[in-house]
Amino acid sequence: MSDRPAVIVDTSSSPQARLRPVAVNAVRFRDDLWAPWMVRIREVTLPTQYDLMEETGRIDNFRRASGKIKQDYQGIYFNDSDVHKWLEAAAWSLAYEPDANLGRITDLVIAEVAAAQQPDGYLNSYHMFDLAGERWSDLQSKHEMYLAGHLFQAGVAHHRATGRRDLLDVACRFADNIDSIFGPGKRHGTDGHPEPEMALVELYRETSEPRYLALAQFLLDERGHGIVGGDSNLQDHKPFRELDEVIGHAVRACYLNCGAADVFAETGEQALSDTLGRLFRNLTERRMYVTGGVGALHAGEALGVDYELPNTSAYSETCAAIANAMWQWRMFLLTGEGRFMDVFELALLNGSLAGISLDGKGYFYVNPLGSRGNHRRQPWFDCACCPSNIARIIAQVAGYFYATSDDGVWVNLYAASDAQVPWRGQTIAIAQDTDYPWGGDVVLRVTPAEEAEFTLYLRVPEWATGASASVNGVPVDGDVVGGYLPIRRTWAKDDEVSLSLNMKPEWLAANPMIEADAGRLALRRGPLVYAVEQADNPGLDPWFLSVDPAGRLAAEASHDLLGGVTVVWGEAEEAPLDLWSRSLYLPEAKAASQQKKVSFAAIPYFAWANREAGPMQMWLPRR
Repeated sequence: MSDRPAVIVDTSSSPQARLRPVAVNAVRFRDDLWAPWMVRIREVTLPTQYDLMEETGRIDNFRRASGKIKQDYQGIYFNDSDVHKWLEAAAWSLAYEPDANLGRITDLVIAEVAAAQQPDGYLNSYHMFDLAGERWSDLQSKHEMYLAGHLFQAGVAHHRATGRRDLLDVACRFADNIDSIFGPGKRHGTDGHPEPEMALVELYRETSEPRYLALAQFLLDERGHGIVGGDSNLQDHKPFRELDEVIGHAVRACYLNCGAADVFAETGEQALSDTLGRLFRNLTERRMYVTGGVGALHAGEALGVDYELPNTSAYSETCAAIANAMWQWRMFLLTGEGRFMDVFELALLNGSLAGISLDGKGYFYVNPLGSRGNHRRQPWFDCACCPSNIARIIAQVAGYFYATSDDGVWVNLYAASDAQVPWRGQTIAIAQDTDYPWGGDVVLRVTPAEEAEFTLYLRVPEWATGASASVNGVPVDGDVVGGYLPIRRTWAKDDEVSLSLNMKPEWLAANPMIEADAGRLALRRGPLVYAVEQADNPGLDPWFLSVDPAGRLAAEASHDLLGGVTVVWGEAEEAPLDLWSRSLYLPEAKAASQQKKVSFAAIPYFAWANREAGPMQMWLPRR
């Protein structure tokens, strides 16, 4: 194992970061959501993705580049990134739980990638040999630095998980190659797809090589000057420090914000922080789906203008929700503010988790918020960025549960689990007992190695109105500050903290400026948003339901449904299908007179489309 903690974003020495992360392998799940996912990712998702990468020639491309085989390049020119992201996901999974089979195939893939690297450090299987003269000839579209960035992140993750340098050394040689070509006094340019910025900062953190941080700063500063086309879809329309809206390709926009946050964490440049604050407000107040998804438009996989958030035609790419979560995590580490963790959890549990089937073998690229039943998960894609990305964030998830500061420990997420949290030279054991996200009661047993005074910060999500807490049965008398309830005391063995978060189902109304949601309501319970799917409502069509916000809602655990979920039951009115069979328009009085009262069942959005095809709706008309 590595002598460095297997943390996802290492801010332990970052001057501007308030918080330090806790390693992926410091937490062990024993719940019914994340514990099964850790097994499924390790035993099903990553092995089947490996098989698909072999079948589609993605790994053969590296064998071709190293001269082991002779064949044409297979697939899209940026397919290397799928392999790199798979390697990163595998590394995080191995950090959480070593596995002989996964370790074996990971080593095989690393060997093929390493063998393809050229003597000067360059590594891109599309531009090897016959296309070597085209290196760096199309920064706008060919994404050579983007692919390099994912390789850098994979190398860092593998080093943190295993202590081995084989993939990290490959990454460093490629970074050195890029640094020898681009930078002040050298060639101008940056990639059309932001990503290498955050990857280079993480490589700097892992190696302490200042050239990597300087190169990340350079690539960030190159944007907005028309070097890669001057297009907002390429994040090249304005210098970063002048941005006031999250625009263009949704994944690229959020990845760029990740890179800027990482650069700020090291340099402290206030203009970067100011811009990130403006962009957070623009996204969360005007351009983000209720699921935490990002990107309204199929054209350019882009964000729309303010309040442009269609439902059935939503693009809301899985990668974009993941990129949103990645950005929010970095903002949280910088500030310790719960608003960023609220968006992180929203995007993780809803917009991201919907991107993978419950058996771990099917994927959504696009995540609509309404469907007539024709949108189904696929086993793979020609452009397969989403499968490896969702595997990556699930494999990482244990590393998001805790953080530390000089004065204490931060509890960010809740699940039945056991953690060993390092703090100021000792280890603090924290055991969580809860059925979150299905229930809002959490019991934490806190046991420091030695009695110590520190603050335990408990996250209280914005939806948890009226939350309460106690320590050893004594109510906590204090206020929630910035989304966290601070409890400072001298902690001893088996001190027990009880936290109660209200998980009453509730209807959400949208900003009236969102045309697609005018007169409609969406259902939320705790951190989860819900969908009404025909599979749970035989004889009903979710598209023909209308609801009364004052109607009764009830939650019921269903342990045998969809791997175990909490169902929300409600009352609605249904417009009979036959009433509209030959009518495009009807007098309102006639339509209203035909409404009949029904009950409906709603399931968490992330679990929809795992059974027979049928209509689904999230935003229901208000009666």
